[in-house]
Amino acid sequence: MTLLLLGPPERARAWRPIFDVAGEELVVGEDAVQDPSAITHLACWTPPADVGRYSNLKAVISTGAGVDQMPALPPDVALVRTLAPGIDAMVRDWVLMATLMLHRDMPRYLEQGAHGEWCTHPPRPASAGRVGIMGLGRIGRAAAASLSSLGFDVAGWSRSGHPVDNIEVYGHADLAAFLARTDLLICLLPLTDETRGLLGADVFSSLPEGAALVHAGRGAQLDMEAMRNALDAGRLRAAMLDVTEPEPLPQSHWAWIDPRVIITPHTAAETDAVEGARHALAVIRATRDGSALPGLVDREQGY
Repeated sequence: MTLLLLGPPERARAWRPIFDVAGEELVVGEDAVQDPSAITHLACWTPPADVGRYSNLKAVISTGAGVDQMPALPPDVALVRTLAPGIDAMVRDWVLMATLMLHRDMPRYLEQGAHGEWCTHPPRPASAGRVGIMGLGRIGRAAAASLSSLGFDVAGWSRSGHPVDNIEVYGHADLAAFLARTDLLICLLPLTDETRGLLGADVFSSLPEGAALVHAGRGAQLDMEAMRNALDAGRLRAAMLDVTEPEPLPQSHWAWIDPRVIITPHTAAETDAVEGARHALAVIRATRDGSALPGLVDREQGY
């Protein structure tokens, strides 16, 4: 079996020795492909438009945790997301940072600092912060555990409503009740038809007045103009975003200069190259053994 890797040179430099030691074939870049029919696995962020030329392709591995950027693939080609512990930890850390920044009014202090204004505001203990996490996958559960350990009152919302240790979980039908008790909303949802545009006027109007938003899901889930209206109306007091629609956000976009909004350029996490290579090897071995592919995506359930 042979894997074709598409991506930055530094990733290839990390993957090459790992594949050599494992005795697996690695081809880097399409220009190096001599026989397209020899390619059985493709690792990339997005596949090339002519992916059909790889007639024996068995799986496409997203080099990140996300797969919503992937186009439709032939039905006999598996889609796999990279499972790397480092991704989960980095996103969790970003969420903790953003939550603490908003809880302690950092946007307000940054604006004051830009004008040389020394003015204090009463700090609130973590126990006074009601945090609500939308999306209770691995990262959502990790963030919930960490924030709970800091003293925050944490609840979660998911489509299934499956219980999670030590936090109250609201199901799909209980969204209004979940939002009503949430002073700081964290979105970690995957992008699906149901979640596209979910963070809009209806959600913001259901939050308590003066709530805050932490968004590390997908940019297309957030209606930026609805967020702006909620900020202007006082329904939201601040937001911290790692994802936007579009990406990159145009330099002239209003959110860059709005002091109530802090933006990081989709940098909450990046797949560790060594972890990514090891996961790709696990996918190849599972394919060879006929066992379940780690990170396999059920495309019928949405990305």
